Amino acid sequence: MQILVDYRPALRARTGVGEYMHEIIRAYTAAHDDDVAAFTSSWRDRPAADTAQRLGARVVDRRVPVRLLNFLWHRLQWPPVEDIAGPADVVHAAHPLMIPSRHAARVVTVHDLYFLDHLDDTRGLVRRSLGEGGEIRRDYPALTARHARAAEAVVTPSQYTKNLVVSRLAVPAERVYACPFGAPEWKRLGGRPNDPDDGYFLFVGTLVARKNLSTVLDAYTRLIANRADSPRLVIAGGTTPEAMAWLQRIEQPPLAGHVDRLGYIAEFDREQLYAGALALVMPSLDEGFGVPALEAMAAGVPVIASNRGALPEVIGDAGLLLDPADVDGFAAAMERIARDRAWALDRGAAGLTRARSFTWRTTAVRLREAYLDAVARRRAPAPEPQSSTR
Repeated sequence: MQILVDYRPALRARTGVGEYMHEIIRAYTAAHDDDVAAFTSSWRDRPAADTAQRLGARVVDRRVPVRLLNFLWHRLQWPPVEDIAGPADVVHAAHPLMIPSRHAARVVTVHDLYFLDHLDDTRGLVRRSLGEGGEIRRDYPALTARHARAAEAVVTPSQYTKNLVVSRLAVPAERVYACPFGAPEWKRLGGRPNDPDDGYFLFVGTLVARKNLSTVLDAYTRLIANRADSPRLVIAGGTTPEAMAWLQRIEQPPLAGHVDRLGYIAEFDREQLYAGALALVMPSLDEGFGVPALEAMAAGVPVIASNRGALPEVIGDAGLLLDPADVDGFAAAMERIARDRAWALDRGAAGLTRARSFTWRTTAVRLREAYLDAVARRRAPAPEPQSSTR
């Protein structure tokens, strides 16, 4: 098969969507012999020189503005991708909206449906996710259901999101394929539970409302009120306009001097980030998967997370799951991690075991099933209209 995969979200900082598309291409080309091309399009951003080598795939790069191409594709379903990138049997969009084609089977990716109920919370994600413009706010609520039902296959990162696609978008379950993230293969971490000498509590995520940093700050405030010598809190993630209140808060007492803000952490620096972590604290209001939780477990770092979205599916019984509004619960869990190292090491070991069940190889096999089924559906003759009888 000739497969064209939308690589545009990975051109800049590779947050969740970009990381997913990067890794599924790598996993797929390692597992299968199909002809895979990574499609990029931007007026300013170009893929790194070693992208093809790192992916094991061809790179098709076009100097077309993201905002223009998205408008044409999302709203007009034109031009067909074959006119821009060449022939393909499958075209896999990184987002819920189809990339139009003449003949290629159309596959879309639904990472989550949080935007359907919380559109205002997507303001800070627009540029990170699609590059430019207001495509999420403009197009997603109006078009996602229609595109998901029309696509030959829908890929999701979790069973949780698959269930939402079936129930809320009315897509037949047999057209939706859960293809989860695989655990990272750290160079140094992962052989045993992490046990740093001077560790810190870690929060990882773009600073948007859904990530619920307020609960972390509230819990940590209570922790240092009880014990001034508590481990530091490290916040790693890109900043958005809605994060200003949080950023101001950590610069004022009682948090001032106890919190370090690092900003976005690139792929090559993440292992070092987790190496110093006593625990990952992740009280998200919703997650389509929850990559930091899997990264932490694969590093032997205990996870304290919310019981929302796909997090229970990813973490299982390897971490501590709490209501995202349970500030006392998060504070107590952080206190125990800091003071009871035997328990923390036990949780780290449980995370290591859990992380081993998530492999990119398994995901690549499931993804090829989605592609083959999508091609079969695209090529199937249209059903003949039934004649009505009186």
